[in-house]
Amino acid sequence: MARNSNGRHVRHADFPDNAMVINGAPGLLGEPGGGTIRAYLLHRAKPHLPPWLGWAGTGLVGALGHWQWGESAAAGVGLTLASVALTGTTWWAGKSTSHQRRLHSAVTVAAGSAWLTAACLAGPTAGPVDDLYLMGGPALALSWNIRTVLRHNLEGPAGSSDGGLLEKIGLARAQIGAAKVEPNRVTAPVALDAGAQTNDDMAKALGNIASALDLPTSAIRYTPDPDSHRRGDLVIVPEDMLSEVVEWHGPSSLGGSIAEPLVIGRYDDGSALVMWLPGDPEAGRNSTHTLIAGGTGSGKGDAALNLLTEIVSRRDAVVWFSDPKAFQDFAPLRPGLDWAVEGGAGTEVMVAAVEAVIPARTRWLGAHGYRQWVPAAAERQNDPEHSCRADGTACGCAGMPFLVTWFEEAANTLRSLGDDVFTGIAQEARSAGVSLIVSLQRPSYDQMSTSTRASLPSVIALGCDARDEGFSLPDEVLAQGAHPGAWGNRRPGYCYVVSPGIDEDRYASPGRTWRFTGRAVPVMELLATWAQRNGATADPITAAAASAVAGSAYTGRTAPGSDQPVALRAVTEEGDMEPAGLLVDPEDQDIDPEAELPGAEEGDDAPIFGQDTGRKPSPEEARRLFAAALEQFEQSGQMVVGPKDFADWCERNGLSRPWVSARLTEAYREGRLEATNTTGRWRIVPALTAA
Repeated sequence: MARNSNGRHVRHADFPDNAMVINGAPGLLGEPGGGTIRAYLLHRAKPHLPPWLGWAGTGLVGALGHWQWGESAAAGVGLTLASVALTGTTWWAGKSTSHQRRLHSAVTVAAGSAWLTAACLAGPTAGPVDDLYLMGGPALALSWNIRTVLRHNLEGPAGSSDGGLLEKIGLARAQIGAAKVEPNRVTAPVALDAGAQTNDDMAKALGNIASALDLPTSAIRYTPDPDSHRRGDLVIVPEDMLSEVVEWHGPSSLGGSIAEPLVIGRYDDGSALVMWLPGDPEAGRNSTHTLIAGGTGSGKGDAALNLLTEIVSRRDAVVWFSDPKAFQDFAPLRPGLDWAVEGGAGTEVMVAAVEAVIPARTRWLGAHGYRQWVPAAAERQNDPEHSCRADGTACGCAGMPFLVTWFEEAANTLRSLGDDVFTGIAQEARSAGVSLIVSLQRPSYDQMSTSTRASLPSVIALGCDARDEGFSLPDEVLAQGAHPGAWGNRRPGYCYVVSPGIDEDRYASPGRTWRFTGRAVPVMELLATWAQRNGATADPITAAAASAVAGSAYTGRTAPGSDQPVALRAVTEEGDMEPAGLLVDPEDQDIDPEAELPGAEEGDDAPIFGQDTGRKPSPEEARRLFAAALEQFEQSGQMVVGPKDFADWCERNGLSRPWVSARLTEAYREGRLEATNTTGRWRIVPALTAA
């Protein structure tokens, strides 16, 4: 770049290569600067001169060749072979160009070399040789001039405006329309060659486009048009705005409704990364279940914390949470959860409780005129349009909060309970205002049944092994350019989110969740305290159904200022059901504390050690002891039992394991126990609801 006499910047590219700036005006080398019009005309004519110079040079060479080889037969053979070779070389060299340019070049060389051979042998003025020169030569030169004019159309190209990009990747006939430019995002419509190219070809070429633009593969996406198999939008994000780690700064809407968007991070163009759990009939959005999937070190824990803190901060949602890792990541939030278990038998009971509350909640919603859960269902039912009374007056029933059932590290649950343990819940829970969230590292089909996976329409897919991408994301999202396998565990928090309510062209856009550090722990503890004081508690219908299955294992969150769990108080207030978990064991209610203890019995003084057996109780007494043992398990909250749980009890009472197995089967027939998905494991039916 140079400056003229007025100080204005002038680009050298604006002038011919052999031009220079003299006294503020462009001129040819060695020419005074006064002929500006002439210089301009020469500048505009330069691109069109080469074909004419070639025409003139060919005529001159033809005349000289005739003077040299006019009488030589050998020269004729050599010139003919040279003409064929030159034409073939031109065709071979043009294979990297467009078909039209290759053909045009070969025809031009063939015509020129043929005339030159004839001129050298017969003479440039013999027969029709001079006529062909004077008519055919200018025609060929003008054809190249026309091609140049069309290629440099100042009004814009009639075809593709990609600067040769699509030609480089093998889609030369495709066309790119006017691009929409946003901050750090360019969206351009693409029309592929009809009958020759499809959207699948474009999807396969995304890696080559990224290579041509020197960008990562995650920066290039293609969203096919659902109404066309050859049209779509090419999205390019030139700058990765996710490389900067942003720490969690608290919930986005403290005290808001669970129906509002849950903000869990940001997209690569800086916009908010959001999702919804409940449906919205007005927006046409369905309620959803969610899968959180990511390999070790991918940031799955932070993604879960982002989502859980958003849920806990809402006024009309309760959370049931299972974590076999003993709440290693979620301990600060545990006081704000309505029900929390650490895996094993507790998780098995929670699964059974969820299965039980679904029909109860569905009946309540239907009786109050709700086709699906909406925020109004969480309020007291003072609207006559949502009354369960036959006379049409307001019923005043307590509202029903949205229920989130979360199973962290679900691979453990799936291994112990079966790969289809969540299938029924996933298929039936959405209409009951229940959302299922399953978190595990590898959602492969050998861990989770295909029916369950198909019933989890939402997914937060973090970095994983490239071979596991198909387990996390739908094939159509992978075809758009999503590639979580490229991150692995090198980009913690990077993710793709597929969920109802999100534009489909966003599915293949990478996002990143907020980062949780030690500085977030006090804020999470305050959030849990807020949830205890201001958050929703389980409604009477949900609490009663859960208590009927789980007994004292489900107590709900303790109300502020009260020692009685909210769930049990709700059950007592709603109906005649007494709270599970009495202060005195039922078998001890009629015992007189002032009565004398019974006297010694035969065998009580038998030595403990060195004997094969002690005193065995009678069959009636053994059955009474067995019933008392079941009550003790129930009172302690252990609602799933098996023969191994009676090992110490058998030793104390001198009974065998087969005898216990027979009593368990007998209790199952009597309705005191229910079978589970695991052989040899039984779920205790709370005594108040036993058949």
